[in-house]
Amino acid sequence: MTRKIWVFDTTLRDGEQVPGAKLNLYEKLEVAQQLKKLRVDIIEAGFPSSSAGDFNAVKEIAMKVGNTDDIMITALARAVKADIDAVYNSVKYAEKPLIHMVLGTSDIHVEKKFRKSKDQILDIGVEAVKYAKTLLPDVQYSTEDASRSDFEYLWKTIEAVVKAGATMINVPDTVGYAEPEEFGELIFKLNDRLKNLNDKVLLSAHCHNDLGMATANTLAAIKNGADKVECTINGIGERAGNAALEEIVMAINTRSSVYNAYTNINIKEIMNTSRLVSSLMGLDVQVNKAITGDNAFAHSSGIHQDGLLKSRDAYEIISPIDVGLDDMELVLTARSGRHAVKNALEKLGFNQLTETQFEEIFEDFLKLADVKKEVYNHDLYVIVENYYAKNDTPSEEMIHYSDNFYELIDLQVISNTNFPSASVKIKKGDQILESSAVGSGPIDALYSAITEVCDLDIKLIEYKISSVSRGKEALGKVKVQVEHKGEKYVAKATDTDIMKASAFAYISAVNSIVVEKLLPVV
Repeated sequence: MTRKIWVFDTTLRDGEQVPGAKLNLYEKLEVAQQLKKLRVDIIEAGFPSSSAGDFNAVKEIAMKVGNTDDIMITALARAVKADIDAVYNSVKYAEKPLIHMVLGTSDIHVEKKFRKSKDQILDIGVEAVKYAKTLLPDVQYSTEDASRSDFEYLWKTIEAVVKAGATMINVPDTVGYAEPEEFGELIFKLNDRLKNLNDKVLLSAHCHNDLGMATANTLAAIKNGADKVECTINGIGERAGNAALEEIVMAINTRSSVYNAYTNINIKEIMNTSRLVSSLMGLDVQVNKAITGDNAFAHSSGIHQDGLLKSRDAYEIISPIDVGLDDMELVLTARSGRHAVKNALEKLGFNQLTETQFEEIFEDFLKLADVKKEVYNHDLYVIVENYYAKNDTPSEEMIHYSDNFYELIDLQVISNTNFPSASVKIKKGDQILESSAVGSGPIDALYSAITEVCDLDIKLIEYKISSVSRGKEALGKVKVQVEHKGEKYVAKATDTDIMKASAFAYISAVNSIVVEKLLPVV
């Protein structure tokens, strides 16, 4: 029989403790609303005793997001009356409020951090739980640094706080010290005793990623009886971060026969949630990160692309559509094989090529890929056109694909505090188009000038510039959306000049829109 695993999301508390990731009230509300759409069971909305701003944010989330009985709202307190009061007074507006408190149990925390005896710390915890129970029926107690604690003292603490009224017990691997077999054994022993003591109490795991084992430790905890997991979107959090929600959920979803468990998470909202958190917190997602990284469902290896085109399950255990993406991405690079390039050409309507024609076109593709790193569909159109021109195809039979695409000839960008401006010169077929624009900043001015030349109803929804090749070359990445239709297009480009990299990326996205108009009607 499968059992439900509760998902406790602490992106807005533990995740927000990342330096520079602080959100304002409106941003916190936006993330909380998205977490509700994701269908997490519990949102930890902050640490209300830390500041008036955090208190108000937790209160607003409790009122506006926790106003239904399908989600719990909590916040963190130390085991002191003032902190507990702050949590209660901020979360009490939710339909299902929860008080969460934390107190260390390891010798390091008891003796060096608190400088008290073990009995004193245990008494503090028990009194804190008793007080919290006078305020709310649901109380979670976290045994900080549990994985480095003496087991019998850890259990003595858990037993005492459960008898005092705690309804959830959280076992944190606070510094990411544990390894899966060890942490699983700890959870197994605690679960065995806890279920004999009070089988209504939920046992939870909260793992950090200092040794890269947060997700593995959390999954080991599930296998060994944990009822609830604490995690963050994209695995953000202090130091090396927390267990990643999307990794835990998709592992349970993909290997359900192994874990015999399920969650209530709406997995189609995973990518939307990841992107929102990344954007608002300014924390880029590692490109090769599981599930939510840019390359998680992208394939450039010719061997992989060939296998995927023959059968998706050859190299794909999760459908990208399941987590909210459009589909897998076959990235055309110098490593792409013939099968992938031929498949891309056929999708563009070039399905009558002879083997000889294709081989010559493929050679031209490889030459361009060596220079450009990533080849787009509009590049393929130009390669085919150049092939026909090179082979003296009669002009009346020629289709001039390149007449439809835009090519940057020159640009000038002026950055200042009053009137950031940009001028561009762009080629389209035989035409030379020029435009100038001002904007709120140099990139806004540049993209406004390009948009005016291209005469397309589009808006920029994502822009990123980063350094590659030891800082000498810049990578520009953009995502644009066609207004009133909703289609989104992503493109990247590199150059040693960041403005050129930004312009090339935007024009590649524009050309991707043009390609859609050229595609054959199926």
